[in-house]
Amino acid sequence: MKLIDTHAHLDEIEDIEQVLADAREAGLVAIVAVGSDLESNRKVLQLASLYENFVYPALGWHPWFLKETDIDGNLEFVQSHIGDAAAIGEVGLDYHKRVRAVADKDLQKRVLTEILAIAKAHNKPALIHSRYAWRDAFDVVVAEGLEKAVFHWYTGTSSVLRDIVAQGYYISVTPAVEYHEEHRRAVKEIPLERMLLETDCPVVYQRGSENEFTSSPSSVLRSLKGAATLKGVTEEEVAEATTQNARKLFGIA
Repeated sequence: MKLIDTHAHLDEIEDIEQVLADAREAGLVAIVAVGSDLESNRKVLQLASLYENFVYPALGWHPWFLKETDIDGNLEFVQSHIGDAAAIGEVGLDYHKRVRAVADKDLQKRVLTEILAIAKAHNKPALIHSRYAWRDAFDVVVAEGLEKAVFHWYTGTSSVLRDIVAQGYYISVTPAVEYHEEHRRAVKEIPLERMLLETDCPVVYQRGSENEFTSSPSSVLRSLKGAATLKGVTEEEVAEATTQNARKLFGIA
């Protein structure tokens, strides 16, 4: 089976050579490395140049790291390097009170709107973070006229999920499909033609339990197995559908 991890924070991984070797061993043919701020955007571009045709860079600005003083510099960097990127991401909205204490809703929406305008102008897909902001994030993406978007690790309402599907957007399945009920519900409801696989590595899943593990790109096998089980289809069917979806969306040969 050929697999693609469509959302990985490779800039946060130390032993990158071994991790990527393990990924190839697990059947991965591509990884989309997402950026979270200016420093990580630089790093994913570097990784993509080192591992050409395997690592594909996405340039983003995670809502956790927004700062009013950094807006011009970060957006200028994304704009000037957009030709080297497979996507815009990770970007979005996060309405957790801890995040809003640093970046309020208005700031988050303003930055998201501006960076999505870059994606729209260059016909790039956007990888959307939408924790507790599912409807607002969807509405901003639609308002900016994006044709291609992924709502990563979706745990929101079924009503927004139906709108995501109707709009032709995607959701991505993480290893949380093994245990997170809201994510499991979304995976059950999403059709295979709108599904991608991801790991969000190096996220620690099931933190604090006996099943805790730190993810890497090869953990996409857990996303695959969980999705296949919930959909009642074979792992081969999920692998073929999600890899085709990712190739088409990100322009991966």
